[in-house]
Amino acid sequence: MSQDKIDMLQRALAREKAARKQAEKILENKAAELYEAKQKLEKSYSELEALLNKTDSQLQGVFENIVDAYVIMDLMGNILKMNDAAVGLLGFSDASENGNLMDMVHPTDLKLVAGTFKNLLFEGTVTDSNFKIVTKQKIEKLVHVNASIIYDEGKPVAAQGIVRDITEINSLQIQKERLLEKLEKSNDELQEYAHIVSHDLKSPLRSIDALVNWIKEDNKDKLDEISLHNFSLIETTLEKMEQLISDVLVYSSVGVETLEKETVDLDALVSDLKTILFVPDHVSISVIQPLPKIEGEKVKLQQLFQNLISNAIKFIDKEVGLVEIDVKDNGTHYQFSVKDNGIGIEEKFHEKIFKIFHALNKSKHSTGIGLSIVKKIVDLHQGQIWLESIPNLGTTFFFTLKK
Repeated sequence: MSQDKIDMLQRALAREKAARKQAEKILENKAAELYEAKQKLEKSYSELEALLNKTDSQLQGVFENIVDAYVIMDLMGNILKMNDAAVGLLGFSDASENGNLMDMVHPTDLKLVAGTFKNLLFEGTVTDSNFKIVTKQKIEKLVHVNASIIYDEGKPVAAQGIVRDITEINSLQIQKERLLEKLEKSNDELQEYAHIVSHDLKSPLRSIDALVNWIKEDNKDKLDEISLHNFSLIETTLEKMEQLISDVLVYSSVGVETLEKETVDLDALVSDLKTILFVPDHVSISVIQPLPKIEGEKVKLQQLFQNLISNAIKFIDKEVGLVEIDVKDNGTHYQFSVKDNGIGIEEKFHEKIFKIFHALNKSKHSTGIGLSIVKKIVDLHQGQIWLESIPNLGTTFFFTLKK
């Protein structure tokens, strides 16, 4: 081989050796970079794994401590996971026992549940679904379900749901509705009975009253003063009995909503009452603040104010009588007051006077029902009534009415 070829080969080997060293250097640098990246990746993975373990532990705690039953199932209804509340509700022995929720649906509700599950797949969530199930112990229960789909890369893979046993609540609701129906029927019968009794009792009273008047008229020159006085007592008693029957009928009717509620202008209502009621010349009625408009039955609200104002007037014993009506806004309610400067009421009677037939002052014009009617009307408007009084100085009745 010539010297030129030998020199050429040596130069080629030298270039190849230099290129190899350069490549090795590059590879060493890349290897170092990859190693460093690997270390960082392992560190990040370790941190992520620790975080996932911590999160899983927290979620597991939430899962186990949910008060309601919590169930995860596949799209065929097979239970994948459930908490202790679900185990108890569905009647399983433990959380590892296999079961299919669709097999537990009551036969009468299969069509309903199939439609609900279809909506769940289509919408992704279902709320407030109620249906019956049959537990592992063959016990029928009504359950309330809120459920949602679990997705993996956009595809539905499972469903999760909160299941609540509402069997007892539903039973109580049914009992409540039945009781309300019975109560409504009883109220109707009571109203009918009260009207019949009222008519049947008033008729003989009016007959007796007529007979007494005939006897007096036929014997007006023959009756002495004592007999006339006794006849007068009979007439007073008859009048009081008729008033008592009327008041009992009113009292029994107060709790029944006979009219639709309307906006009632209490200022106008009280103004009208002042012209209707008998107000002696020595008594004045004043409204301190303009009264509001509220929703209610006008007739009942008129009964309320009429009873309290009449009561105040009746027991004023001063030469100058005052009745003051006032109101203030308490937020959810209006607080009214009716104040007088009458004879007052001792504190020991403050509770008794609101009970039916508890009249403190016996009078032919008082049956002891007026304030019990007032309390009933206040109760219907979700309010309260009470009084403050000083004997011989006067009384203030306070009551609230819901806005």
